[in-house]
Amino acid sequence: MEIFDDLEAEYDRLDGIFATLTADQWMQPSAADGWSNVDVLLHLAQSEEIVTATVNGTATRDRGAMSVDEAMDLWVRADRAGPEVVYPRWQAARRSSVQVLRSADPAKASAWVSAPLRPATMATTRLAEHWAHALDITGPLNIPYPDTDRLRHIARLGHRTLPYAFQFAGHEFVPIRAELSGPDGTSWRFGPDDAESVINGPVGAFCRVGAQRLRPEDSGLTTSGPHAALALRLLRNYAA
Repeated sequence: MEIFDDLEAEYDRLDGIFATLTADQWMQPSAADGWSNVDVLLHLAQSEEIVTATVNGTATRDRGAMSVDEAMDLWVRADRAGPEVVYPRWQAARRSSVQVLRSADPAKASAWVSAPLRPATMATTRLAEHWAHALDITGPLNIPYPDTDRLRHIARLGHRTLPYAFQFAGHEFVPIRAELSGPDGTSWRFGPDDAESVINGPVGAFCRVGAQRLRPEDSGLTTSGPHAALALRLLRNYAA
């Protein structure tokens, strides 16, 4: 399936970047508040391990009453280690998660943050999270990380998550259309053709807003109709 191929391609791109980082670069602060670059990679490794355990039915981590952010930070602080430990841990975890997702029953959903997810959707969330956290690492280090057409998966995820985002914020959902342009000029459209509210612009900006890495007012995205501006403010590529 295409999403698994694209997820693996994104992992490979990241692996190529990670392989070039020095010990000093790994220990520098990332754009994720309170985490170094190696902390971010540790979080990604832990998340991949949770994917494998969840799909296999062997998950043991439980965040209890903690929020997702609180649990993630606690687990990172509990497992902190140097890049010589964390980097191979992530490599092993990402290989395992892709293999498990590829071989899983495509129709069977596994428990996840806010709702059960099928393997293809879970793979999309992994792509979205790795891409967003890659920005947290490459940005402060001034390492080029150009947009690719794989962002269409993340944009679709963000658009499909809008009903949840509206509900989470206490608003009644209304249909929204997103008309987005890819890095090579390809156009993607998400949402009904007759939607009155429309978001237009680059897919990279749309995904960055959804990842909370770019403010809507700084994105260059345009909105039209009665509810598009609200949708852009609520846009997210993940569930709380």
